[in-house]
Amino acid sequence: MSNMFPDKTGGNKTDNVFFAILSVCALAMVVPFLWMILTAFKTTTEATSINPFVIFPGAWRTDSFFHVMQNMNFGRLYFNTIALIAGRVLCAVLTATMAGYALGRLEFPLKTFFFSLILVQMMVPSQIFIIPQYLMIAKLKMLNTMFALLFPGLITAFGTFLLRQNFMSLPADVEEAAYMDGANIGQTFLFIMFPLARSGIVALSIFTALFAFKELMWPLIVNTAADAMPLSAALAKLQGQFITNYPELMAASILACVPMIVIYLLFQRQFIQGVATSGGKL
Repeated sequence: MSNMFPDKTGGNKTDNVFFAILSVCALAMVVPFLWMILTAFKTTTEATSINPFVIFPGAWRTDSFFHVMQNMNFGRLYFNTIALIAGRVLCAVLTATMAGYALGRLEFPLKTFFFSLILVQMMVPSQIFIIPQYLMIAKLKMLNTMFALLFPGLITAFGTFLLRQNFMSLPADVEEAAYMDGANIGQTFLFIMFPLARSGIVALSIFTALFAFKELMWPLIVNTAADAMPLSAALAKLQGQFITNYPELMAASILACVPMIVIYLLFQRQFIQGVATSGGKL
């Protein structure tokens, strides 16, 4: 009779251990955000105090938020950041889907060579391309423009590789049926294969949006004008050489998180499905 009712105590203990580990990891990820929020409501003295027990502000002050909103044009910064994200996502989806489909489903001369170039570009640090890209933008006289921010993301090697793998995983029967019905390569790609690659496209859009939002070095190099910066570059300008007003920096960081929070709340279902079906992680 004992074999008919197995003891689940061991399983429950294992689940509790995993739950405890995940809780610690989640807490470690939440603590920086809590510190950012609490610091934004502190005074500069409280924020720079070395007393480890000064966690909560003595009085919840909102002066830092008013100061950064007066000194920084957040409307323009939000527009630049959203335009950067939308432009990078659009360019990545357009170029990566077509290149990924060609490399994954079509046969043409030097196909392996071109794919090897993409892999090499993924292996090389992106900082190597900064000087050539800057010289190209300078020769085009496009510094301090939105095009300068979008330029490195016009073509994405990572997106091409991701979409190539996604197209290769699709069944060949659907493509063959389209050819038998008289569809050409363009019609097959646009009306048949492109919709089937929706999970990979959503995953690429998520990664591209995150990379564009977090990018710091390139915007600081090509766009030095205050009205041409995205949020990441504008926040970097708040850090002084000798002293930094941490409450104002944290208040600006909270305001800078608003676009990504809104985007996630609007597309949280697509975020979860895209990451889960692509096998990637943020």
